[in-house]
Amino acid sequence: MTRSERDLVTALRGELAAIDPSRACDVVAELDGLGPEPIGREPSMARLAHRLRRLAAAQSPARPFEWSPAAEHCRGAWLRGRFLARGSLSLAGGRTHLEFVVTPNEAPFLAARLAEFGLPVSWRLRRGRGVVTSKNGEAVGTYLRRIGASGALLEVEARQVSRALRGELNRVLNAESANLQRAVSAAGRQLDAIDTLEADGRLSAQPYVVRLVAEARRETPEASLADLAERLEIHRSAVQRALERLERLATIEEETPGPPSRPGRPALA
Repeated sequence: MTRSERDLVTALRGELAAIDPSRACDVVAELDGLGPEPIGREPSMARLAHRLRRLAAAQSPARPFEWSPAAEHCRGAWLRGRFLARGSLSLAGGRTHLEFVVTPNEAPFLAARLAEFGLPVSWRLRRGRGVVTSKNGEAVGTYLRRIGASGALLEVEARQVSRALRGELNRVLNAESANLQRAVSAAGRQLDAIDTLEADGRLSAQPYVVRLVAEARRETPEASLADLAERLEIHRSAVQRALERLERLATIEEETPGPPSRPGRPALA
C-alpha cells in the first residue's frame, strides 16, 4: 500500500475506535469482540478498551454477549470490536483485502458470523493461525459501513471510483490510439495501391465508384471510411468494398496475353 492508502486505513480504524456505543448491550458486545488480548497496535485502540470498560462499569450490569439471540446492533458492535482487535484492511492497487487473524478454532465460527452479517468470506489455516478473508470490495464496504465507518469510507470509495475512471479512460485512449494506428496504416496501403494502379493504367479501367473513392482517398488521406462515405454521399460499405478492390488489384500483376500457341502437325496416316 502507498502511504496515502495506509493513512486512509488508519483514519478508518480511528473513526471506528472513536465510536461510543449508546446501548449498554452494545458496550458489552464490543468489549467481547475486542477480547481479552492486549490491544497495542494503535493508541486509539488502548483508549477504546479503557473507555468501554469505564462505560461498562458505570452502567447497570448487562447480560454477557451471546451471538445467537443478539440484535443486529449488538452483532455490529461485536464485529466492530473484532475487526479492531484482529482485523486488517489493505487497499493496495485499488484492491480491497479484509483479513482477520484469529485462533484456528475461532476461524470457522467468525466466518459463519460474518456471513450471517452479510459479508461472505473464506477461511484457512496459515502458520498455525486461522485466517478469515474477503476480497469483495463492495461487500467489505457495506460491512464497514454497517459497523460504523462513514467519513473515511467515503474517501476510500471516492479514490476507488477515481482510480476506476482513470483505468477506463486509459483503456479508451489505448483503444482509440490502436484504431488510429490501424486507420493510418490502411490509408497508407490504399494510397500505394492507387499509385500502382494509376502507373500501369488499370485505375482508369475501374468502375466509376471505385475511381471516385480513389480520388477522394488521395485528396483526404486522413479521412475515415465514414468521412469518405459522407463526402461522396454513398454507403460506407461501398467505400470499403472499393478500397478493398483497389488493394487486391494492386497485388495482382496485370495479365498480358501470351504468344499464340502454334497449331500441331496433322497426324500421319
